[in-house]
Amino acid sequence: MIFLPKSQPAPISLEKEKKKVSGKYNLNDVLERLNTDFKNKCYICETKEPTSINVEHFKPHKENIDLKFDWNNLFFCCGHCNNTKLAKPEFDNILNCTESNNVEIKIKYHINPYPKEKANFLALENKDEINNTVKLLDQVYNGTTVLKLLESSNMRNNLLKEIIEFQNFLIKYADEEEFEEKEKFKKAIIKHLKPSSSFTAFKRWIIRNNDFFNNKFAEYTI
Repeated sequence: MIFLPKSQPAPISLEKEKKKVSGKYNLNDVLERLNTDFKNKCYICETKEPTSINVEHFKPHKENIDLKFDWNNLFFCCGHCNNTKLAKPEFDNILNCTESNNVEIKIKYHINPYPKEKANFLALENKDEINNTVKLLDQVYNGTTVLKLLESSNMRNNLLKEIIEFQNFLIKYADEEEFEEKEKFKKAIIKHLKPSSSFTAFKRWIIRNNDFFNNKFAEYTI
């Protein structure tokens, strides 16, 4: 989970649909804006180009018409994460990645680059919204039910592929002496650290945890 600010003002359709008896909050202009704002990835797990996309209410609307059509309450989420988040009432109080530009440094992300490893998350402040987010991330990436265990295992496989590719670029950058080749690897690393990259939070924590790379790439982890 990284900082992904919402564009303003709200899509035109929301105000119009709000006045209807059976108005919809997921029309084309909403979907297109959410896709752009969230870089075409789920805001919770950061899976890029998810095949199952939900327009999620960050705060459950519970038939509250204002929350239902509130642009700031609509998020781009994959089906796996949305279903996991819906299961627990404490997940109604988690970090809002559209409001805080330091959301990702409140939780430490880690996974070892080996098959079948679990993802690990550590709250860096003792606050309910942070602890709840850690719990949600753990269930999203490591699973709960048999079905969710399968889904999260597939997610981790994709995560590990990204991490291994990223670490290979880091190794090549550190070992390369020829300037042009080193610059090529530097560009590849920076691309992986951009908000539009898959699983960006994990990659940025790899940089933060290494003095050499943090000295070189800290500006791209913000």
